[in-house]
Amino acid sequence: MKTYFRLLAYAKPIGKFAVPYVVTTLLSVFFSTLNFALIIPLLHTLFETSERGELVDKPENWFDPKSLNYYAQQASEQFGAYEALKLVCIVIVSSVFFSNAFRYISQRVMENLRIHTLLNLRKAVFDNVMNLHVGYFTNQRKGDVISKIASDVQVVQFSVTATLQVVFKEPITLLFYIVALFLISAKLTLFAVMVIPVSAFIISRIVKRLKAQATQAQQVYGNMISYLDEALSGVKIIKAFNATGLIKAKFHNENIRFSKISRRMVRRQQLGSPVSELLGVGMVAVVLLYGGNLVLNGNGDFSAAEFITYIALFSQVMRPAKALTDSFSNIHSGIAAGERVLDLIDQENQIPDAPDAKPLKSFNKGIQLINVGFSYGKRQVLKGVSLDIPKGKTVALVGPSGGGKSTLMDLIPRFMDVDEGEVLIDGINVKNLVSNDLRNIIGLVNQDSFLFNDTIYNNIAFATENITPADVEAAARIANAHDFILETEHGYDTYIGDRGIKLSGGQRQRICIARAVLKNPPILLLDEATSALDTESEKLVQEALSNLMKNRTTLVIAHRLSTIQNADKIVVLDAGRIVEEGTHQQLLLNNGLYRKLIDMQQFGD
Repeated sequence: MKTYFRLLAYAKPIGKFAVPYVVTTLLSVFFSTLNFALIIPLLHTLFETSERGELVDKPENWFDPKSLNYYAQQASEQFGAYEALKLVCIVIVSSVFFSNAFRYISQRVMENLRIHTLLNLRKAVFDNVMNLHVGYFTNQRKGDVISKIASDVQVVQFSVTATLQVVFKEPITLLFYIVALFLISAKLTLFAVMVIPVSAFIISRIVKRLKAQATQAQQVYGNMISYLDEALSGVKIIKAFNATGLIKAKFHNENIRFSKISRRMVRRQQLGSPVSELLGVGMVAVVLLYGGNLVLNGNGDFSAAEFITYIALFSQVMRPAKALTDSFSNIHSGIAAGERVLDLIDQENQIPDAPDAKPLKSFNKGIQLINVGFSYGKRQVLKGVSLDIPKGKTVALVGPSGGGKSTLMDLIPRFMDVDEGEVLIDGINVKNLVSNDLRNIIGLVNQDSFLFNDTIYNNIAFATENITPADVEAAARIANAHDFILETEHGYDTYIGDRGIKLSGGQRQRICIARAVLKNPPILLLDEATSALDTESEKLVQEALSNLMKNRTTLVIAHRLSTIQNADKIVVLDAGRIVEEGTHQQLLLNNGLYRKLIDMQQFGD
């Protein structure tokens, strides 16, 4: 129930929807019950079950269904049988109109609540995902996260909004029906009520396992989305290695698992309808035999017309009962999905700003890392690293793969927080700075060349405010991208496809560099910024980078000698520790790991 009430909180302000829903539902249920109660005067008017001249006594309670006989007979006596019949028909049609009109309005209110809940929940999940630090995603399948945001949230919203039906509509409908049945015949209703729990127990057994099955189904669905994402992202590699059949089989096997689980869930859900219908007919038959015996033997306290109305009304009792069962079934499925969604919301790997975080509007001194340690789970990546990056200087990080270079760089914009030690900007711990201010002074170009499925212009201008087309063009020229942009179909307005697939690797990288140029930050982080370029493209971009890096504080990771040999300082990182520092010439003379990497042709022009 704790999970359920947490999910329900995302429907707030629920009163905005609950009040109109309650009012319209009450009116809809009232008129729906009246529809059946009007069968009594209709039959009496048609068949004149009471002898002419024998007047029906006026009931003491106006809400007694038998009072309808009194008013129908009064109309028949005053206007004649046919006119009375017309009047009854008008009342029936009016009652049906109002019951359906209010039902429609209540459904509209419920749908608005569903959409409102979905909006709030999906926003909360996505906002929290975007607040998680980069390290979280190294241990998570992207498809599983997508599944939680897209599929699980959808299931949860139906679970939450089914609440009003569970706690109000269906119970109220049942209550109205049972009250009407008692008013028609208390003796027969007492007998009938004893039969209902048997049906409810049988149906409850059918849906008992739905929650466990729903949890399993969502997990398998997340795997499917992951396989799909990997297949689409790596389609070139898959085809190059002739692994199409393998990937197809992998996805197909998971698809079969999902289908089997879904089939079992649907079978169990759909079993409720025929079983409840069969039980409902059986219950009606039992009541029909018992009540019919009372009527035929003259032992009943109601007429044949009232008995027919009673049976018609009793046959409807199973409908809200089944709806209740279905609603509980939806809630079970929703809670299972909700636990997965809340798990994503509850991740504690967020990096919120401290309550007393300071704004940072300028950068005057430099960057210092003091005795920094960082871990991925049980594996320690950085081990007591201390590094000084003076303002306006270029520091290059080199070393074998897995040595911690990218992790160290990610600590500066606070994509991750250190486990121990400090990262300082102008002598202030980054944990005590406003994150947005910190990242505003940092430009990032990494080896992934990530671009959005948008125009070239919008990719260069991404998240940079108060810029003009001339600014974008100037940035593109500095990145040596302007000429090839003009050669595209629509120039700067050309759409570049998913992740910039319509561009070459070198072109994508130059667009990313233009994006960093336009931001004009005092700090640059270049992670393998020329790794995707051919020799010709690299010369163009290297020139642009050299101009961009002037008078800026730059931390660069590279495997190419041309990128780092002119750095003010080169730091060699191995197994999470700094093993060498110095200029290119100094490190060559040291005859250490740096020299060894060069001799092994780890670097090269």
